Amino acid sequence: MKWYALRAVAILGVAAATITGCDKSKDEASTQPPATPASSAAASSESVPVRSSRALAAEKVKDAVEQRISAVEGKFGSGVNSPCSTSSPQMFTDKCRAAADATSSAAGLALREIDGRAGFATLSSTARRLQVAVRQYEQLGCANGPTAADTRHACLAPAAIIAQGLDDLRDGANLGLAGK
Repeated sequence: MKWYALRAVAILGVAAATITGCDKSKDEASTQPPATPASSAAASSESVPVRSSRALAAEKVKDAVEQRISAVEGKFGSGVNSPCSTSSPQMFTDKCRAAADATSSAAGLALREIDGRAGFATLSSTARRLQVAVRQYEQLGCANGPTAADTRHACLAPAAIIAQGLDDLRDGANLGLAGK
């Protein structure tokens, strides 16, 4: 039993010496440079920010899309303040059609800006979904004040997507910065 305890102590001693870098060499000066802490390397990299071309492209896309979104939002509003909101009395008017066209234009700009670039899956799918909703809104004749109940009901889904579209495009552009 005593022998196992001595053996364990010896193994632990060798392991500790190996881990800490101790050896049985003479007290000679080391030819290797002293280890530097990782924090000094991090501090030097923080002083000179390096930005990849992908990050710069993502910012360019976000800025272009955000500028268009802000302009459309300033003119028509978004979400519950949009003329296409399902609670808006303007949902079946030319005011919503104009907002839909402007939102579709912003979606088209987003698609042109991200064409051929990786990392914009959310923005791409959002923009395409918006363009489909605008086409449905137009094909149903929603801006012409339809009187048939089934047509008015069919207009609700695309109008809701259009009303929320600017916020969704903005979210997609922001996620593009993270490569999503």
